[in-house]
Formats: sequence, C-alpha cells, structure tokens
Amino acid sequence: MSDHPLGLHDFMPAGTTTEGYTARAGARRSDIKPPPKEAIVGALSSVFDPEIPVNIYDLGLIYDITIKDNADVYITMSLTAPGCPVAGILPQQAADAVALLGVVGLVEVELIWDPPWTIDRMSDEARLALDL
Repeated sequence: MSDHPLGLHDFMPAGTTTEGYTARAGARRSDIKPPPKEAIVGALSSVFDPEIPVNIYDLGLIYDITIKDNADVYITMSLTAPGCPVAGILPQQAADAVALLGVVGLVEVELIWDPPWTIDRMSDEARLALDL
C-alpha cells in the first residue's frame, strides 16, 4: 500500500500529465463536410460520468466545441473535481463518442482546469435530475 493519498495523476493514462492532457480519436480526412454542432452535442450527451447519472454535456463539463472546415473537432472539457477518478477515461470516451459519428475527422478533447467547474455550469435538466 502506498504512503501517499491518491491524486489525479494516479488516474491518468500512463505517461501523461494532468495539465494539457488531450485524448484523440479518428483521423484527419479531406472527403467530408463539417458536421453540425448539434451532432457533436448529441454524441457528447451519450457519455456519462459513472458516478453521476447525468451526461457530461448537461453537467457542464464541456467548455468549448470547435468544428474546423476540414471536419476536425476540438473540444475542451473539465471534470467536477481535480481528484476525479475518471480523469483518465472520460476525455477519451468523449473523443471516441464524437469519432463514432463517422462524419468527423480528427477529434481532440483537451482536459482543462481553468476556469474550474462549478454547479453553475449545469443545465436545468441536470439540476432537475440531481434534485438541485
């Protein structure tokens, strides 16, 4: 057993840091048009934090979605807490869900901590689901 308490670094994929971690899925393409933002939001809405019965989009974990002219997608997201044990999997699950749309190129999901997440970022639907 370790003498140090678990921290965020314990939950990240091997060889990564907690600052600027970017999960990737898909590949660059030149044969498709950029998808509508609603399609990206729909894909992100299929990803759930395993400890909270609300999807990551309604939780307010998605900070920005940029869809480039070549259909590459860049997303910034945070987590509910820096010590979140799903830090190493949620960004990759988000990238994979968007890539599965099949109408995107390279998908990059960057994990950021500034500004920090607060419950103010949650949608009304999420607040209702969590009885807040």
